[in-house]
Amino acid sequence: MKPIVIHGGRLLDPAAGVDAAKDLLLKDGRVAEIAATGKLKAPADAEVIDASGLVVTPGLVDIHVHLREPGQAHKESIATGTAAAAAGGFTALAAMPNTAPVNDSPEITRWMQAPERGAVVRVFPIGAATRGFKGEAINDYAALKAAGVVAVSDDGLPILKDSVMREALAAAARVGLAVIQHAEDTRMTAGGSMNAGPVAFKLGLRGMPAEAESQIVERDIKLVSELSELRPHYHVAHTSTAAAMAAIRQARRNGLRVSCEVAPHHFLMTDENVGEYNTNAKMCPPLRSAKDRDAMIEAILDGVVDCIATDHAPHAAHEKEVEFERAPNGITGLETSLGLCLEWLHYQWKMPLGRVLSLMSAQPAALLNLKGRGTLAVGSFADCVILDPNAEWVFKAADSKSKSKNTPFDGWTMRGKVRWTISEGRVAYKE
Repeated sequence: MKPIVIHGGRLLDPAAGVDAAKDLLLKDGRVAEIAATGKLKAPADAEVIDASGLVVTPGLVDIHVHLREPGQAHKESIATGTAAAAAGGFTALAAMPNTAPVNDSPEITRWMQAPERGAVVRVFPIGAATRGFKGEAINDYAALKAAGVVAVSDDGLPILKDSVMREALAAAARVGLAVIQHAEDTRMTAGGSMNAGPVAFKLGLRGMPAEAESQIVERDIKLVSELSELRPHYHVAHTSTAAAMAAIRQARRNGLRVSCEVAPHHFLMTDENVGEYNTNAKMCPPLRSAKDRDAMIEAILDGVVDCIATDHAPHAAHEKEVEFERAPNGITGLETSLGLCLEWLHYQWKMPLGRVLSLMSAQPAALLNLKGRGTLAVGSFADCVILDPNAEWVFKAADSKSKSKNTPFDGWTMRGKVRWTISEGRVAYKE
């Protein structure tokens, strides 16, 4: 692996508090040296990247993706999913366990991380919270963590039983893992395919009430409070409703270790975007009302939201090209997240660039304790993205590096173009 010198860029590292013109030396997979522009002596064999006029920032971290392997490689593979991630500026992905078979064992965890999978950025598996996703008996979290799991979740399904969720929170706390909850009371959403409300009524579709999310979040926060001596870390995946966000906000005020993420589609779109039964606007949780969407924006801007996550969920074209109620939930998101966040959070809503990038790098890395990620401090992993924050571009789904093209953002104008992505000192993507 040749050393890499990144010359002439603006280093923006929120975790390290750096925003200045700097040169970087990446060597042996780590950040070896940082110096004022022109002061760094490049090794003779180094590859030199001219970053003049560009921003150099820590590689992005997505703690909620579905890479579909093992078992569903017709939708995505670890190789294609990580290639899409690199094109979007991501250098670390936490992969959900709703694979086939479910990732509920150290063997599957290790299989996902094996070099044979062809990952071009680092994959951190999330283990199933319960055996086989059945919601009945929890897994051996210590064994999963030893194999490389960074959190536990039954994402795609909720943990409905109070006793099982309590046991999961306690067991995960004892081994230092977060429990990530897919907050959906499926007893209230059965048969539903979009948000309950006037749009669903007009389209003749059965709706999924917002209360199905908020009531699970409120129940879980009560359990976290009852287990306060263990300090469990409870994380709400893809938060989408105003009521759930209000509960999270209050839990934080009460000193509980409760965190949350929001996906770009939940702060940029509403159930109106379903339009004429557009299955690329079908996901779970569904696109919500304008009131819920506005609550997500407010919570991001005022700091309640801990990170942006894509919930990248690829599906083959033939699976989405069916009647709306029969189509699977989920959209792709790895190649659009940065462009959408910069266009809307930074340029439209005036969030400082460093705060936006922190929501996508330092903060998600800290949530799952990914040491040496989300920063470019000397000694950290040489994970970085070099981007032009001012470049305006149009996303074309047909050009995606993902196997699947199921996105509602096809044709959207975005801001901020990735020029290079470097993962552990290797160029993973170059425009």
